Parts: sequence; C-alpha cells; structure tokens
Amino acid sequence: MFGRDTEVLALRKTIEQVSDGGRCLVLLGDPGIGKTALLHAAREIVRAEGFRLLTAVGVQSEAQLPFAGLHQVLSPLLRQGAGPQGRRPRALLTAFGLAEGERPDIFGVAVAAVDLLGEAAAERPVAVLVDDVQWLDAQSQEVLTFIAHRRAPLRIVVIGTVRTGYPGPFVSADLPELVVSGVGVDAAEEILRGPAGVAGVDDRRRIREQAQGNPLALLELPETLAGAGFPEAQDWQPLTARLERAFGGRVAELDPAARDALLIAAVDTGDDVAEILSATEVLRGSPVTAGVLRTAVEAGLVGIEGDRLELRHPLVRSGVLQAESLERRQAAHAAVAAVLGADPYRRAWHRGQSIVGPDDEIADELETSAVLAAGRGAVMSAIGLLQRSAQLTGASARRGHRLLVAAEHAFSVGRQDQVGLLVTAAERCDLSELDWARAQWLREIFHDGVPGDAARVHQLCGVARQAGAAGDGDLTLNLLLGAALRCWWADTGPAARADVAATAKATSGGTRDPRYVATLALAEPVAECEAVVGLLSEVRPAEITDGDALRVLGIAATAIGDPVRSLSFLERAEALLRRQGRLALLSQVLSLCVVNRLETGDWEGAQAAAGEGERLAKETGQPIWRAGALACDALSSALRGETDQALSYAAEVEAAASRQRLTHLLSMTQLAKGIALSAAGRHVQAYRELARAFDAGDPSFHPRERFGAVMFLAEAAIEAGREADARAVVADLSRLTTSTHSPLLAVYLRYARAVLSDDATADPLYAEMMNQDFTGWPWARACALLAHGGRLRRLGRHTEAVAALRPAVAELDRIGAGPWAGRARAELRAAAGGL
Repeated sequence: MFGRDTEVLALRKTIEQVSDGGRCLVLLGDPGIGKTALLHAAREIVRAEGFRLLTAVGVQSEAQLPFAGLHQVLSPLLRQGAGPQGRRPRALLTAFGLAEGERPDIFGVAVAAVDLLGEAAAERPVAVLVDDVQWLDAQSQEVLTFIAHRRAPLRIVVIGTVRTGYPGPFVSADLPELVVSGVGVDAAEEILRGPAGVAGVDDRRRIREQAQGNPLALLELPETLAGAGFPEAQDWQPLTARLERAFGGRVAELDPAARDALLIAAVDTGDDVAEILSATEVLRGSPVTAGVLRTAVEAGLVGIEGDRLELRHPLVRSGVLQAESLERRQAAHAAVAAVLGADPYRRAWHRGQSIVGPDDEIADELETSAVLAAGRGAVMSAIGLLQRSAQLTGASARRGHRLLVAAEHAFSVGRQDQVGLLVTAAERCDLSELDWARAQWLREIFHDGVPGDAARVHQLCGVARQAGAAGDGDLTLNLLLGAALRCWWADTGPAARADVAATAKATSGGTRDPRYVATLALAEPVAECEAVVGLLSEVRPAEITDGDALRVLGIAATAIGDPVRSLSFLERAEALLRRQGRLALLSQVLSLCVVNRLETGDWEGAQAAAGEGERLAKETGQPIWRAGALACDALSSALRGETDQALSYAAEVEAAASRQRLTHLLSMTQLAKGIALSAAGRHVQAYRELARAFDAGDPSFHPRERFGAVMFLAEAAIEAGREADARAVVADLSRLTTSTHSPLLAVYLRYARAVLSDDATADPLYAEMMNQDFTGWPWARACALLAHGGRLRRLGRHTEAVAALRPAVAELDRIGAGPWAGRARAELRAAAGGL
C-alpha cells in the first residue's frame, strides 16, 4: 500500500467504532484507483480484530442473476445453519432458489438478512466487505443498502467499493463516504521505481502525468507505452479507455484458442473453469485443454485458483469485450448457453444475449425465467428479462403485454420512473382492449391527483366499465380505486366523485372486496358514509390474514372518519406486514395509524408510528407518504404545544402540497396551524387558519377532512369573539348528520354545539355531549370533561366542577396534551378555591 496511510486510518477507525453501534463506509473512486486494495486492507484489520468476515464481489456479467451478490454474503451463515434454533430464514432460501415458498417481498428478504446478520453479530462482530457494488444485481444492491441503514443497533460494519459514475441505491442513500483519489507524487514514484520497474526519470515523469495518481495505470501504462515514446496523442484519451486498450492490446497478442477462452470468460456469468473450457470447445468447434488459458495467465489477464477463474480486474472484461466484434460476442453467449442445460435461468439469459431478434422461442424462454425470478422476489431481474423478451417478440400485442407485465413488477417495488418508460413503450404496440385498460391503470397508480383533473377521473371510470365488461374484475377495481384516490387527494368536483361511486356500484356492487369499500369511502366519504359503515361492520379483522386487505379497509374507515374501527384493521395489518417484511405497505399503515391514534388519544403510539413510518417511506421511495407523515408530525407537535415546530412542519408540507394543490394535505396543514396558534394563545390567527378549512372556495377545503377541525374551530371562536361565524359552520355541518354517520363528525359536533351554545340552550347540549359513548375516544372525553367542568365552575357549581376536572387533568396528562392539561389545572384550582 503506497501513499494510503490516511485512507487506512479511516478504515481502521470505522472498524474499531463498531462496538459503539454499526458502522458503514462507501469507498468511491475511479477504476484502478485502489479501492480493492483498500478493501483488502480492511479485510486484514477485521481479521486481526476477530470479526466474522463475510464478502462478495460484484461481477458485471452476473448483474442479472437474482440475489447472486446477497447469496455470496450470506452463504457462510446459511451453511452453518445460523438462525433461531438452527432454522434458516424461509424468505432467504426462497430468494436464493434453495427452497419453494411464497413469493418474498424484497424488504422481507432484507429484514431476514438483517435478522440473520444480527444473530451472527450477537456472538462476535460481523464485517460485510463488498467489492464493486455497482455490479451486484439490483436486488442485492437494495438489500445491502437496507442492511447499511439498519446497522445501528448491531455490531456490524459494512464497507463497499463503488466505481465513480455509477448511480445506485448504495451511493445515493446518504451513507458515509470516503472518496479514493490518486496517490501523491512520492507514492507514484515508489510504484514506478519498484513494482513497475521504470528506470528513466523522464519516463517516470511522463507516466505520472498520464496516470494521474491511479495505481493501476502506474503499473500498466509502462508496459503498454514501452517503445512508443509516450506519444502526446495518448493525452486526449480518458484514462479508463487507455487502460481498457492496454488490456485489449494484450488480448490481441494471445493465440486464437486462448483468445476464444478469454472471450468466453468475459461473457460467462460464472467462473467455473470446466464450464469455460466446455463453452470454448463449442465456440471453436474443437476440443481444448486447461493449458489453453496458460498464456492468458502469463499475460497477467486472469488468475486460476483451483477450479475457479478470476479476471485480474473488471477493466480486463471490458477490454476483452471492446476488442471483439458484436458477432463474436453473440457467438460466445450462444456457446455458453449451449453448456448450461442444468441451469435454465442462466441459459435463457445467455440465449437472449446471443441474437438481435426477433426469436419467439427465446422470448418465451426469457418470460419463463422472469416468472421464476419474480417468484423468488427478484423483481428487478424479472423486469430486465421481460424487457429483453419483449425485444425478441415478433407479435406486437404480445410484445406490449410483456412490457406491461414488466411495468406491473416495477410498480410493485415503487419504481415510478420505470413504470412510465415501460408503459410508454407498451403503448406503441397494438395492445388488446384489456391491456390498453391495464396501461391506463399503470399510468394512474403513481398519480397523486391534482385539481381540475375531473376529465381524467371520468376517463378512468369509462376504462373501468370496459374492463368490467371484459370480465376482469381485478383490473376494474384497481382502476376505480385509482380514480377514487384522485378524488380524495384533490378536489375533482361532485360530478367526478359521483361517477366513481356509481361506476363502482354498477360494476362491482356485488362484491365485498376491500378495494370496493375503499373506493366508495375515498370518492364519496360523506354521501356514501352510511353504506361504507354497513360494509365495514360486516368484517371481522381477526378473521383476515391478508395484511394488504386490512390496510385498504383501514383506509376506508379513516376516509369516513371512524378512527376506532380503522385502528382495529390497521393494527392487525401492522402486525402481519411487519412479520412478512412488507415494508412499503407497512409505512403506509403506520402513517394512517398516526392520525387515528391522535384522534383517539394514543399520542405516544402516534409519535412512534410517525417516526418509523417516515423512515420506511423514505427507504421504500414513497414521497407522498413521507409528506403525509410530516403532516401528522405537524399535528402531533401542535397538540403537544410545540408551536414553532408545528408551524415549521406545516410550512414544509404546505410548500410540497401546494404545488399539486393536494387538498387533503393542505386541510391537515390548516388544522395543525390552527391548533398550534391556539396553544400559543394567538386565537384570532388560529380562528382565521381553521376557518379556511371550511371555506369551499379555499384550496385547503376537503369535504371530509374538515370534520376533525370543528372542535378546535369552536374553541378558537370563543377566544377570538367569532362565535356567530362558528355557529354558522356548525349548523352547516349538522345538516350532514341526517345522511352521514361519521363517528368523528358526531363526536366533534356535539362538543362544538355545546361550547358555542347560549345560556338558553346549553344544558341539553352539554348533556348530549357528556352522555355519548366515549369508548375508544379518551381524548374527546377529556376535552368534553374540561369544557363541562369549566362551565360548571362558571355557574358556581364547584363540587360538580371538581368531579369533572380531576379526571380531565389525569387523562390529559396521560395523553400528553400539555396546553389542555394546563387549562384543566387552572380550572381545577379555581373550582377548588371556590368550595
């Protein structure tokens, strides 16, 4: 190691700090810069420190093999039967193709990997060292990133090398980085004088200038440029290109048989010498022996250890491939495929690379492999296989169908960018009527809704009717749920909402599918509230084992304002999804739990769910759910009296939601601002902010979300002297109760009517408020006790006031409602003083 003291010290510190919690380091640099050498140094350090060492090397030709990189890392633990009582995690075995099982979610695989590593780390620290992360298959990169994020409570150090210019989850995950640059002049001189053997001073200077401190270049350029007088024409070429040319030049000097063998090694997705030799025989059409590789070894291009062949450097592979024609590369792929009869997955992939197309036989084979990959949870690999299958498919309709299946896979892992590209490509084909409808749904699923898109909602309803007529009930419900979400997130107008509900009833009215229930609730949370309550009342959460179905039912209950019932669905969904490792859906469930727990008084549980939900939404790439979680943070902070924090969160959400005029989030923002300002005693401003949520012409108006603000509006109105205005709002909402049985509206309206009442009407209204069933509503009960006790004190009924205020203080303290608890104490002291 020449000139790397600083980098080695950084590695040593990272490794030694693992006892304080997991550590991670990304070594980022150009090809040949010395990242692998530093990783070898890290290997020696962790061995000396007594770590359990787990390693993997990314290979460009293996980037399509599902979970190949992760299998390299974890195979030692799996062989040793690591896991509780020696049981191997089923999700991992299924992902690696070692066992049959239910298709694992990629995050379920990631959770299983973290659990396995955590159990190993409980015995002694674990080091995961991965070279060339950019060449790992996409699934392994995602899981490695997940492991790096979850390292904190474990004695695990993760160190990976990544080539500059290759974006991916591991380098875009805000992990600690060490940028590896060229060595200094003194170190370069040592390399040139020693290992490179360059004697001339001028020659060393010229090589130093061209190598730019790159250690591999310092070793390779002397031989490549020897006798050429180091021509200035070389200067314009990028260093990587010069190194590839250097290795490619050595390949050109090999005898034909060795060159064929090296080409096979470059395109092969394996490193088995026997396999490489067999494929070389197919390519040459004549037998070869192991000696065919001797000259490649002597040229420093490959190394052979036992029955395994290793290219000296990834640039050797690219140098070999650049030196060969397209026809030769395709012939090499065909040769490898010919000897892989026992490995249908790799055989199909190589066959796919061996032709330009079309070839329906190979296309079908690739599609079959995609099914296998998806069944193992390797969705990104399945997408790549389907894309290649589509390229080789002759029939236009079939080609479009395969692209749409790939797009559905991309949706399942949250890849919005890929969904759009794949659907666009599919729409250039002659799609069947059902596939055209499927394309419309795929265009919709990542759309968060914007105002003025009523035409799109009507269009989706029309497509849903077509899908229903064609007998595809699943697609019909998916389309309608997408249309309903548009209506929920943003104001699409009453005609569009009514069209969604009517179409749902006409096409799916006989079903009890959770998507149907949620469609009605999201599209028409007021008009269809009674119907949704009836459907939800028929469901027994304990009897449902599908976490996603429970999530959708929880969405429906939340949409109509039934937080108690919603939590019965969501908390069971949380347990199931957590056990299954379905983290993308879990993040949504946690975000929904936050607002419902705030309504029902479990503020500690809400805070925990908010933190985890926001983190998971970030990890799983769901920006709108991150915004929703932040809106819940604003509400939580406001209720706790953390005014500045609440207003800061609200401003951030408002900025994001205003761009798309997402009325649901904007309404939550107004509520958070109003509560925060009330808690700070700024009641006039508070009323002004809360009143906007009830103004049908305001961007923050939402037909259902306003229900949660009416209690706070009434409180602010009293302090701001706006009782008459607030009574008009309450009267307007009261008219809805004849047809809308929203528990949230009913509870908060009783409170608002009581506190806004005059002396002539107060007694029956307070009695109505206090006599309602508060089961599951401790927050609303505490607020009612506070209001009732305060009125009793003002009437001079001090004994009754104390009896109401004492439990109010206790409950508000338990909940964590600081501002309300303070008011309750003040009222209690005054009432007790009047006895």
